[in-house]
Amino acid sequence: MIKANNVHKYFNDLHVLKGVNIHVKKGEVVSIVGASGAGKTTLLQLLGTLDRASSKEDFNITINSTNINTLNDKTLAKFRNEHIGFIFQFHQLLPEFTALENVCLPAFIKGTKKSDAEKRAKELLDFLGLSHRYDHKPNELSGGEQQRVAVARALINNPDLIFADEPSGNLDSESAETLHSLFFKLREEFGQTFVIVTHNEELANLADRKLTMVDGKIV
Repeated sequence: MIKANNVHKYFNDLHVLKGVNIHVKKGEVVSIVGASGAGKTTLLQLLGTLDRASSKEDFNITINSTNINTLNDKTLAKFRNEHIGFIFQFHQLLPEFTALENVCLPAFIKGTKKSDAEKRAKELLDFLGLSHRYDHKPNELSGGEQQRVAVARALINNPDLIFADEPSGNLDSESAETLHSLFFKLREEFGQTFVIVTHNEELANLADRKLTMVDGKIV
């Protein structure tokens, strides 16, 4: 599913990623842990195609048999929309839209018909226990509900791969535990691959594999 070799990232003279190698199999749940500043989020952004690796060294990033290094920005954006879902610590829901509308946005960007997008969004919200929240805006939802809407949004285009960056970092312990269980339920239900950056040791230890980053490398 993911094969990344010798990945580097520089921000001016700051060498953040120092030759990272990571392979993730289809259907795996992989957690990435490490101290703040170790490069976890930077790596997630590169693997998620939100940023590009530095080309000072030879490197390769392949996702689902596609070499993403070779894609131009427009093609890369299309690939991201169709194959990758994102869940962030802060849900990033648009406040002016309802839960249903927020979930539908990636499908609309893909060009899915409104009726089909809304049908799929309702199925996901129902699956996540939010059938009574279709028409509620983010400020009318609890933190846990907002994050579940964000999960539905990440799933709307049936992506192969979900990247999560501190997904439970802004939740109370009960909501965090519910979210953690949900990831594994989703893997069983839809077969997605998950790569999760987290400081939550409980979540990290639940993963099929736990990778530790130190000073820009996986050790």
